[in-house]
Amino acid sequence: MNRGRTGAARYPFSAVVGMDDLKLALLINAVSPGVGGVLVRGEKGTAKSTIVRALADLLPPVTAVPGCRFACDPRDPDPGCPDAPHAGPGPGSGEAARAEERAARLVELPVGASEDRLTGSLDIERALTEGVRAFEPGLLAAAHRGVLYVDEVNLLHDHLVDLLLDAAAMGESHVEREGVSVRHAARFLLVGTMNPEEGELRPQLLDRFGLTVEVAATRDPVERAEVVRRRLRFEADPAGFAAGWTGAEAGLAGRIAAARARLPAVELPDAALRQITAVCAAFEVDGLRADLVAARAAIALAAWHDRDSVTEDDVRTAARLALPHRRRRDPFDAPGLDGEKLDEVLDEHGAPEPPEPPESPGPPDDGGPDDPDGGGGGGSGADVPQDAPQDGPGAEQPSDPAGQNAQDAPQGGDRSKEKEPAPADAAYKPRLFTVPGMGAGAPGRRSKARSPHGRVSGARPGAHGLHLTATLRAAAPHQRARGRGGSGLIVAPEDLRESVRDGREGNLVLFVVDASGSMAARQRMRTVKGAVLSLLLDAYQRRDKVGLITFRGRDAELALPPTSSVEAGARRLERLPTGGRTPLAAGLLRAAEVLRVERLRDPARRPLLVVVTDGRATHGGDPARAAGLLAGVAAVVVDCESGPVRLGLAGALGTRLGAEVVRLDELAADALAGVVRGSRSAA
Repeated sequence: MNRGRTGAARYPFSAVVGMDDLKLALLINAVSPGVGGVLVRGEKGTAKSTIVRALADLLPPVTAVPGCRFACDPRDPDPGCPDAPHAGPGPGSGEAARAEERAARLVELPVGASEDRLTGSLDIERALTEGVRAFEPGLLAAAHRGVLYVDEVNLLHDHLVDLLLDAAAMGESHVEREGVSVRHAARFLLVGTMNPEEGELRPQLLDRFGLTVEVAATRDPVERAEVVRRRLRFEADPAGFAAGWTGAEAGLAGRIAAARARLPAVELPDAALRQITAVCAAFEVDGLRADLVAARAAIALAAWHDRDSVTEDDVRTAARLALPHRRRRDPFDAPGLDGEKLDEVLDEHGAPEPPEPPESPGPPDDGGPDDPDGGGGGGSGADVPQDAPQDGPGAEQPSDPAGQNAQDAPQGGDRSKEKEPAPADAAYKPRLFTVPGMGAGAPGRRSKARSPHGRVSGARPGAHGLHLTATLRAAAPHQRARGRGGSGLIVAPEDLRESVRDGREGNLVLFVVDASGSMAARQRMRTVKGAVLSLLLDAYQRRDKVGLITFRGRDAELALPPTSSVEAGARRLERLPTGGRTPLAAGLLRAAEVLRVERLRDPARRPLLVVVTDGRATHGGDPARAAGLLAGVAAVVVDCESGPVRLGLAGALGTRLGAEVVRLDELAADALAGVVRGSRSAA
């Protein structure tokens, strides 16, 4: 699907599980851009970017008004286009403006792009040299009537996500900044690729993708060898390799153009529409966007397969691609669709068969509506989602260490059940913990930081992120001395001022969780897991990186290296075993080592240490000495001690760490509000 332009070799689709679905999803959008784009989820190295970049070569060419930077359609040019008025009669006259034909564009949005680069901004050069106010278009304008591709879309900064959401929702971009007020059309096919291990998407952006596809590399050595073989052939002779696929690509492009022409004539029968809405209702997706996307995708599928009407197979395929990512209720839910349930709903709401006259007036014996087979929707099970759990909660169970305290031992009943990891309580909104001071890390929503994307709070000398007003103010007093004679402003390098912005950053939240027997014996692990799960969810919403260290028995384990995927953290937490002694010092030492390494990898990202423990230390070294290695690290100690008699060990640990100490039952945000209200009423 790629003509050498992107420099990528073709991969056999069978070499990547789900690649056929990805190819189909891209073709659906090529036939009907109104479907809303594709989100490609998968592990690294599966040619996600390769196949997406190949899409632009297959799209039909675009006719545009010559010289228009916003790709206006000559048959209906936008009267509000910043480059208007266009030459020619314009809309409503029955005649078209002058036109030129060009290839559809694939515009890439880097995750580190600035807001100005995405939406456009004041043309600083013309403003300073000619004294005129002119608009310089951004990537949204370049992507109009083409493809906007975001690689690693889950790492896109929040300020860019907000702008992308607005443009995708309205089909146009509004720019209000630096004295510029511009509106232009921005309708594009949004395609994103991501590795779920690096974090999930915000739900609002996730819903904007029409279809989603999961891909993974095959484990078949023969297919993997074919991938390597093709890649090596491409590297040896890129032009010759690409030439060998020219005929196939031309045929595919012609089929897309024919399907686009056929699209308006495709009929969506009422029976098929009922199936679409019934499936969306049965899977409890939010809103009606899923219904619209599935309907458009089903119509595009019918056009692609040269049919005049949508069939049940079209509906099934459209639902399988349009619904999985819309069924998520929180970041810890894996996307997926129950194939058996999908078949049952389609059968239940399918087109009714023509009634047959009864052979006798006696009571029918057809099983009635309570037929236990449910209309035969069970199928062969081929569509059972691949993300079903494959290891039970007791897949990894350590034996009890020797010398375990009596209070740590399972009490009565079936010992095998006692060894299963305790489930977590329901998540809740926790209190906000921040790193003190002013940081300069990656944009997020936790701690205060100097950010290129926050609220403008001042200006300083510099040319990065120009502060126009401050620059003009600095240059104005020197115009006579510099011999200004015309309308243009004479600006010297020393006049340049850049904006100082106050925003929020994401932090590295490192959890150090006590999983020893002293926690399990008091049946607190369920509550502790619920608390950590709540903090993980909060970290996801605030765009933090997270890591998880657990300590029990004789040592500490890095259960989750620092990552942006809180979903991975939740899975590790769910399978967390408990029992044994309490090597608190080992947990703190492991935390110090992890933070040391991460400081070298990402020095701008400030850490927040969250220690969840009752403060007991029944094995290993001295926790006080280990705590000394964490001096200067912002920390929170969640005190899990309970009962009428408290030893205050967690509080003492918090003092050594210079940390805020929070009791487990005071971790929730509403618990803090209750304490504040109580203190005010007492006063």
